[in-house]
Amino acid sequence: MRGIKILNSEQLFKTKIVSLILSKKSGDALEALSQYHSVITPELKVGMPKGHRKNVGCYVAKERTIYVSSLNELHNPYVILHEFYHHLRTHNMKHKGTEKHAERFAKDYIEAYNAYMRCQKVT
Repeated sequence: MRGIKILNSEQLFKTKIVSLILSKKSGDALEALSQYHSVITPELKVGMPKGHRKNVGCYVAKERTIYVSSLNELHNPYVILHEFYHHLRTHNMKHKGTEKHAERFAKDYIEAYNAYMRCQKVT
């Protein structure tokens, strides 16, 4: 089994999440992520709130809402996962995470998806 990478259940879950987002089912992806992490599912809205218009996405804790700037970003796994990390790391309306960790969280899911896709090309 040299050269063949076996994906574990967590990697397969991450692959499914990215696949849902790319399939224009970001709401379903957020529901699955929220269930997996035992948190309330955040709302998802297109259009940025005041003060965040230059960003492609943001999380507003007091509204428990992920905002994205456009329909394109609504189906961008990096943006959705990055902002979900902020939702995940918010406790009592205080954010406990960092941008670096949000970036790593999103990239980890995308890397799992890419690894799966590479495996599909080999078989």
